[in-house]
Amino acid sequence: MTRAAPKVVVLDYGSGNLRSALRAVQRAGADAVVTSDRGPALRADGLVVPGVGAFAACASALRAAGGDEVIARRLAAGAPVLGICVGMQVLFAEGRERGARARGCRVWPGVVDRLNAPVLPHMGWNTVRPPAGSRLFAGIGPGERFYFVHSYAVRSWERAGRPAGAVGAGAAPLLTWAIHGEPFVAAVEDGPACATQFHPEKSGDAGAALLANWLELIR
Repeated sequence: MTRAAPKVVVLDYGSGNLRSALRAVQRAGADAVVTSDRGPALRADGLVVPGVGAFAACASALRAAGGDEVIARRLAAGAPVLGICVGMQVLFAEGRERGARARGCRVWPGVVDRLNAPVLPHMGWNTVRPPAGSRLFAGIGPGERFYFVHSYAVRSWERAGRPAGAVGAGAAPLLTWAIHGEPFVAAVEDGPACATQFHPEKSGDAGAALLANWLELIR
């Protein structure tokens, strides 16, 4: 019997490459739509949270649209969420840009900060180092490259201080790292919460394989 395609919502909160993300998850096998409607976003099998631009602007727009509440409710219920680029960054506690500090969704307690690198933005293809047991990167070769466009990232993982009842509070998340000037977190797998700093929708066959792996996790 053919399995039904998982229903996925690409969250429209005024930021992100919505159409390219939509087309990518559709090609990977999802029954996907773009919407800002909280009802479908809460009920979908999977929620994609894209994002481009400044952390503060994205975080503010997400809160204004009620997206932070949607994310929190989904994760509390064990419903999958995938953050992409700044959509990953806003899942962390705080962003620091040009001397200003902005509050994120606090799914994870890290800080998004400017990379120490000779060339910024980090724009183009780069390899990543997924951990053993990664399901997002299952079947993806170690030399595969993914497409990045960013100047800010999470440069260290803060396990201490994770609030009781937070996503994955009882188990260590799986972290994928990349290097541009210095190491930074390129992807996180933490129970129902997954995220990538790179753009899988712009990463060719490797990105398509990763999205297909994510869809397998949410079926």
